[in-house]
Amino acid sequence: MPKRRKVGNLLGLAVLCYLTQGPMHPYEMGRTLQHNRDDRSIRFNIGSLYMVFRQLEKAGFIAEAGTSREGQLPERTAYALTDSGLAEQRDWLRDLVAQPQYEYPQFVAALSLIAVLPPDEAVELLNNRRQRLAAERAQLRGGIDSALAAGLHPLFQVEEEYRLALLDADTAFADGLIARITDPETGWGPAWAQFHARRAPAAERTLP
Repeated sequence: MPKRRKVGNLLGLAVLCYLTQGPMHPYEMGRTLQHNRDDRSIRFNIGSLYMVFRQLEKAGFIAEAGTSREGQLPERTAYALTDSGLAEQRDWLRDLVAQPQYEYPQFVAALSLIAVLPPDEAVELLNNRRQRLAAERAQLRGGIDSALAAGLHPLFQVEEEYRLALLDADTAFADGLIARITDPETGWGPAWAQFHARRAPAAERTLP
């Protein structure tokens, strides 16, 4: 079981990791996260980032490291990682890497209820999903290839490679499910359609 943590927001883990590079103020951290495209992996806005900084400071994982001012901008406080923050960062990251966690994907919820749809419509929707997955995969693959061609080490693209693997698995599952529904000898389609025919309102069944 994953541990209960003083700060459970994954944005907090990102902050702890980036502070190993040196002290930062929240605004600078936000620009760094956006520049490195971490907003594709972790949801945040500047308000939530400031809130996480306060939570981490309260937990003793970060501490003020000085203030600075640029021009007419308000004074900004930079924060540094504490020893307990470094220990929390390592323990948290090890936990996430080693222990799979069920995340309640929306598609899984839809699959658990898909029998409510007629089989022909389900197949059409699955084919639409396959097309969108293919387009997303092409875009993602292009982004990975461009980053690698620009000299970015593959280590810093592993989350994108994982997304690519998930897209491939999603596509393969959709292909297999369509085949199981439409197979002319063993397909589920006829029985599924009969189920819907039995459940159709009497007035609907007698329409010309």
